[in-house]
Amino acid sequence: MLRFTDWLGFERRVALRFLIEGRMQSLLIIIGVAAGVAVVAYISALISGLQANTLAKTLGAQAHVTVKPLDDEVTPAALAASGVVRMTQTQPRAQRTRSIGNWQALLPLLEALPEVAAVSPMVSGAALALRGEASRSVALMGVELERYDRIIGLRSKVVAGEARMGPGEGLIGRELAEDLGVRVGDRISVSTGAGASAVTDTLHVTGLVDLGVRDLNRRTVLLPLRAAQSLLGLPGGATVLELALHDVWSAQDLADRLRARLPFEVESWQQANAQLVSALNAQSVSTGLIRGVVMVVVVLGIASVLVVSVVQKQREIGILRAMGATRGQMLRVFLLQGAVVGGIGSLLGVVLASALVWAFVNFVRGSDGAPLFNIVLAPGLALRIAALATVCGILAAVAPARRAARLDPAQAIRL
Repeated sequence: MLRFTDWLGFERRVALRFLIEGRMQSLLIIIGVAAGVAVVAYISALISGLQANTLAKTLGAQAHVTVKPLDDEVTPAALAASGVVRMTQTQPRAQRTRSIGNWQALLPLLEALPEVAAVSPMVSGAALALRGEASRSVALMGVELERYDRIIGLRSKVVAGEARMGPGEGLIGRELAEDLGVRVGDRISVSTGAGASAVTDTLHVTGLVDLGVRDLNRRTVLLPLRAAQSLLGLPGGATVLELALHDVWSAQDLADRLRARLPFEVESWQQANAQLVSALNAQSVSTGLIRGVVMVVVVLGIASVLVVSVVQKQREIGILRAMGATRGQMLRVFLLQGAVVGGIGSLLGVVLASALVWAFVNFVRGSDGAPLFNIVLAPGLALRIAALATVCGILAAVAPARRAARLDPAQAIRL
């Protein structure tokens, strides 16, 4: 029985002989393929790491989907009769802090959705933080620590003290602590409202948090849900339901479905960060263009070398054909050359890309001396790029292979 290795033995030996005889050309195109694969793999890993780092920093302090009450709207004036001009001016209504209706019953329904990893109620509003003569306008955020930790990983963001929010205790942003001259263990006053309606409470600072954004750190005060409800005059209320998802990119689809089912304002992180999403999409498109251009260059390089090889080996091809080699065998000889060049170049390219990734992680530093961000060349990505380069090598060899197969033995020998 004819084995596959026997069937391919002639083509393999001839293909390797041709590559070895033109070793300089073969070496140059293998280096070219390796450089192309390294560029594609490194750029892909770099952009993926940059996007992951950007998303982690952006979503590290916000939910993937938020559910809020609808804004108050002024009922428009009655329509004027036909032919009657009515001069009206509608004054926008000042928005007030309102609770989501029946949010306790909505909570388990949202948690039961398969896309949802965690749900956390929040009461938020404006307040004034005071300590001695220092005062700062702050955003008051009342949360349940365990639930909110599953949304943004609050415990991991505590840079001083501990994540503890018992009655009368709370966390504040690191920059806010500097502005107020506060350390862990100190007390600050938090006041909401004005005049006779003002409500003031004392907060024992148990920890300082770094949310990754300086402006957030400068105005964030986190305290227990019940304490915020009392300060903002919303007993038993929640102004926001925050959702964390297993897949952040499913946020927009889930928000659209919830918006159609619930009488509330539902917003995804993509809507809240539209410019960021546009930038990420532009990066992805740019990466795709770079991949495409590099792969075209690789294909043209392999094709040009093999075309030259066909011209140089016309006499040898004619002799082989005269000795009984078929058109199909000559076709496979050059297809094998393309596969060998693409395969070896891909392997070297992946090794070179891994070295570039290692150098970036270990030697490229930010102004603070820490790595800019971490990038990893995933094995799956490296395998896909190497397979693509190998396929490109075979495709690049199609035209030269067909030309070699069409050579007339008698004419080729006379050349």
